[in-house]
Parts: sequence; structure tokens; C-alpha cells
Amino acid sequence: QGQLAESGGDLVQPGESLRLSCVVSGLNFYHYTIAWFRQAPGKEREGVACIERWDGPTYYADSVQGRFSISRDNAKNTVYLQMNSLKPEDSAFYFCAADEQIGNHFDGAEYEYWGQGTQVTVSS
Repeated sequence: QGQLAESGGDLVQPGESLRLSCVVSGLNFYHYTIAWFRQAPGKEREGVACIERWDGPTYYADSVQGRFSISRDNAKNTVYLQMNSLKPEDSAFYFCAADEQIGNHFDGAEYEYWGQGTQVTVSS
């Protein structure tokens, strides 16, 4: 069965950058769409960024457009989320998720495989 493992979360100051990694195993990586979601305490889960299978297009939530960038390395079965100009409101637990076929890129119910998450805290 597929497994996803996130890493890279940390405590940073506003304006700084972080890069999250999501390593995928047990799946035919190239054929899977991968997305990043986040959830802050007391808030609903939010889709942040998505990169389609087969090196397809990328999608971003309005809240991160222009600051975050998602990419994939098919040779390493890894998806990255580069986060720049971080804000306190970006603080959350970040999860990656995978599925073969996605209709709504930011509907978490459509994703079959999930990682355990990594904490990102942006605070001065």
C-alpha cells in the first residue's frame, strides 16, 4: 500500500522560507496527483497546492498564490512545497495527499493516501 512521509516543518519568523518534502512509496508515483493541505487549530482543512500526475499542471490556493511553489521529482518519488514570504497565518499542520484521478484538486475527500503531516509555525 502507498505511504507518504512529510518532512521539513519548522518554526520560522515572518518573511522567511521553508521547503517541505513529501516522499511517496508503494505507489506508481508518476501516475499520481499529489496535493498539499494544511489545517490550523480550530480551522477547517485547506487545500494549498496541487501538482497533477504525468508532470501535469499545478494549482494553488489564492492565499498562497505567488508565495508557494509545488514541484515533483519523479526520480526521487518526492513532491516539494517551497514556501516563501511566510506569514503567521500560514502556521498549520501540513499534509500531503495522493490519488490517481482527481476532479476537485482541493477536495480532501478525493484523495486516498495521506501522510502524517509536519508542523509549520511562523512567529516572531
